[in-house]
Amino acid sequence: MYQRKIIPNLNCGLDLIGEVLYGKWKIRLLWFIHEGHKRPSELQRKIPDASRRVLNIQLKELEDHELVSKVIYPVVPPKVEYALTEFGKTVIPLISALGQWGDEHEDRLRDVILKQIVIPDLHDNLDS
Repeated sequence: MYQRKIIPNLNCGLDLIGEVLYGKWKIRLLWFIHEGHKRPSELQRKIPDASRRVLNIQLKELEDHELVSKVIYPVVPPKVEYALTEFGKTVIPLISALGQWGDEHEDRLRDVILKQIVIPDLHDNLDS
């Protein structure tokens, strides 16, 4: 089992939020579970860029942080479903507000993000 080597800084609410929601797919996982996508295969289809292993790790972390619960049904093959806990439901309005802000500033955000992506100059490749 992984053990942290550095103790996290938990001095304020932003530190705590970062500790709980840090992870590329966690906010999307919470949102899609909120929308009713409960099975791991459904979540994988909603986030095809993420590997099943990474999704499972992040779902486990969300479960450890008491934002989601996991139910394993005793059937063959095993059936697993995730649901938001009451505590997890409290973060949905925040995620919704962040999504709305992103939608309102979509063009500007896309522009500043794309400026950060370095595209190799075609002349460099042709000269080689």
